[in-house]
Amino acid sequence: MKKVDVYNEVLRLAGSINDPYLRAITYARIGYYTYLAKKPIYGEAFKRALNAIASIDNPILIVKALIEVATFLGKAGSKSATKIFTQAYEAIGELPQPLMDEMLKELVQRLLELGRVNDAFFYAKDIEDSVKRNDILLRILHHYIAGGNLRKARLILELIEDEPWHSIAAYEVLKEHLKREEFGSAIKVLSEFKSEYWLGEAMKAVAVHLKKANVPEGTYDKFVDIALGISSEVGFEVLVSFLTGVAAQGDVDFVIRVLPKVPRELRPSLLRSIVQTVIDRPELLERLVDRLVDDERELVMGLVLDSLLEKPPDREYSRLVKKIGSLTANERTLVKAVRYLSKLHSYEDAWGLASKVADPYLRSLAFGSIAVEKLKENDVDGAIDASLEVRDPRWGSWLLSEILAKILEVQTGGELKEDIEERAEVQRRLWEGS
Repeated sequence: MKKVDVYNEVLRLAGSINDPYLRAITYARIGYYTYLAKKPIYGEAFKRALNAIASIDNPILIVKALIEVATFLGKAGSKSATKIFTQAYEAIGELPQPLMDEMLKELVQRLLELGRVNDAFFYAKDIEDSVKRNDILLRILHHYIAGGNLRKARLILELIEDEPWHSIAAYEVLKEHLKREEFGSAIKVLSEFKSEYWLGEAMKAVAVHLKKANVPEGTYDKFVDIALGISSEVGFEVLVSFLTGVAAQGDVDFVIRVLPKVPRELRPSLLRSIVQTVIDRPELLERLVDRLVDDERELVMGLVLDSLLEKPPDREYSRLVKKIGSLTANERTLVKAVRYLSKLHSYEDAWGLASKVADPYLRSLAFGSIAVEKLKENDVDGAIDASLEVRDPRWGSWLLSEILAKILEVQTGGELKEDIEERAEVQRRLWEGS
C-alpha cells in the first residue's frame, strides 16, 4: 500500500466490513481522522457512515451508531452533528425502559464530552430514573460552574429535588459564590441545604474562603448568626462545622469571642471538635489555652492531653504540656501532663508536676508513669526512687509492689506493660469495695 494512497485505501477497505454497525462506526472514525489530516474525503467517509446506519436492523445498535457518528461529526466541527444527535434522541424515545434511560445517559455524556452543555441539559431532563437523572444533572452543573455560568447552575439546583444530590449541587454552587467572594449570595444558598452533612461541609468551606478573603469579623458573625438561627441540634452541628473550619484556618481568637453565644451545655462538644481539628498545630492549641478561662480552659487542657497521649510523643508539644501542667488546678490533668513528659523523658519537669499531686491514688499514677519510663531505659534505681515518692502507706506500698514486679518482669525477658492505670483502678475498687 503506497503511503500517498493510505486514506483512500482505508476508506475502500472499510466497505468490506459485513456488519453494518461496525462499518458505520469505522467510517465515522475514518471521517474524523481524515478531517484531522485535512483530507477532503472526510465528508465522503461520514456520508458512508450514515448510509451504513440505514442498513442496521437492531434499534439499540441504531441508537448507538447514531450517537457514535454524531460524536465524531462534532469532533470534526460539523454542524450536521446536531441533526444526528436529534435523530438519536428521537430513536431513543422508541426504546423501552430502562434502555431508554441508559441511551439518554450515553447521549448526554457524549454531548458533555463535546462541550455542548446546553444540549446535554435539554436531553438530561427526560431521563426518568431519578438516580441516573440526578447523577447526570450534577455532572452538567459542574460543567456550567467550570464555564462560569452560575445562572444555569442555579437552574439545575432548582430542578434537583432528591437528596443527597440537591445538597451536593447547593454545595458546588456555594463554593463558586465563595470563590467569587459573593458572600451575600452564599448566605442565600445556605437555605437550600437539606442534608445536615453537606450543610456542615458548606460551613467549613465558608470558613476557609472567609479567611482567604480577609473579610471583617462582621461577616463571620453573620454566618454564626445563621447557624444559631437554625433549630436545635442541626443548628449546633452547623455551628460546630463552621467554627472548627474557622479554627482550622488559624483564627481561634474569633472562636473564643463567639463562644459565649453558644449555650453552655453545648460548649464542651464544640471545644472537643476544635481541639481535634487543630491537634497537629501546637501554636493554636497554646493560643486556646492562653485565651480561655476557668472551666472551659480546664476542659480544653484535659482534651488536649487526651488527644496527645493517643499519638506518639513529640517534643514539639513539650512547651505546651509544661504550660498546661503549670496552669491546671485539676490533679487528673496533672497526671496526664506527667505521663506525656515522662514519655518525652523530660523527667525533671515530670517529677516537678507529679510532686504537686496530693491525692494518693492520683499521685501513684503520676509517679508510676515516671517509674515505667525509667524502667524502659533500664534505670532501675530511678524507677524505685519514683515509686517511693508516694507517701501514702497503702498507695505507696501498692506502687512499690507494682514496680518491683515490673523490674523482675523485665529482668526475665518479659514485656514491660504500661498498665499502671488499669491496675491502679482495679486496686482502688478492691479497697473501696466496689
